[in-house]
Amino acid sequence: MADERKIIYYTDELNDEFSTMKITPIPIDEHYDYGSNSFWWWCKRFFFYRVFAMPIAWCYLKLKYRHKIVNRAVMKPYRKGAYFIFGNHTNILCDPLVPTFVCLPKGVFVVVHPNNVSIPHIGQKMRLLGALPLPDNFAATKNFMRTMGMRVESKSAICIYPEAHIWPFYTKIRPFGDAAFKYPVQYKTPVFCFTNVYQKRRFSKTPRMLTYVDGPFFADETLSSKEQRKVLRDAVYEKMCGRARLNTVELIQYVRKDTIATGATTVASAMTGTTGADTTSEEKACEGERK
Repeated sequence: MADERKIIYYTDELNDEFSTMKITPIPIDEHYDYGSNSFWWWCKRFFFYRVFAMPIAWCYLKLKYRHKIVNRAVMKPYRKGAYFIFGNHTNILCDPLVPTFVCLPKGVFVVVHPNNVSIPHIGQKMRLLGALPLPDNFAATKNFMRTMGMRVESKSAICIYPEAHIWPFYTKIRPFGDAAFKYPVQYKTPVFCFTNVYQKRRFSKTPRMLTYVDGPFFADETLSSKEQRKVLRDAVYEKMCGRARLNTVELIQYVRKDTIATGATTVASAMTGTTGADTTSEEKACEGERK
């Protein structure tokens, strides 16, 4: 379904979620099956991932968005080993698809919200397509980390959206923490990033999507683990912010709610000829007279 919103008001860049999909997530506890490393499991994944899903995804991205990946050659020297790749979270349907083509010919696993494996009828298949839902408790975390280690050992790519929440067609990079960067530090792998940008098309209202790939970035092992995470995060964030400036169309305008309140206060003050400070003083004076 097309997103017909033109203006979205937000309060918290770190936690506000604007996905149009309303799904009740299943519990991701210690009993959740992330998938095995058996020959049969990889055969099933090959069928659903390579034979079934990839052709559909390729057609959708090309026909809908004229999708193009730029600078993917930087990843070529690192195809024989595992790596982590971080991207901006701006498209409900495209975000699960883009990492597959960015990381080709390597298979990719994507760290996702539990909603992604809770979609009726297809949720169970998402694990075969590479979904790694975040765990709900400590016991599940052990299972999650075991699976991630297994995928690193199989020399797969692991994709993470550090912004965590979807802001459809957002043209900037939201601030994000460095928690997710503990994984490449722990497993001592290279880091890449990709930035999806939207550009105006001459004969279509649907923008063209370009995906810019950058990296590699490496942790400085002379630093503490905490410092390594921060340095990696800052390098990725800076590069993504630079790429985000290549957006040429804004389909949805995002407006912070407190700027509206500030603007309204400024207008009201101008009309009454008082400032916020004056109003406060007058209220205190009135309270004194009442006493």
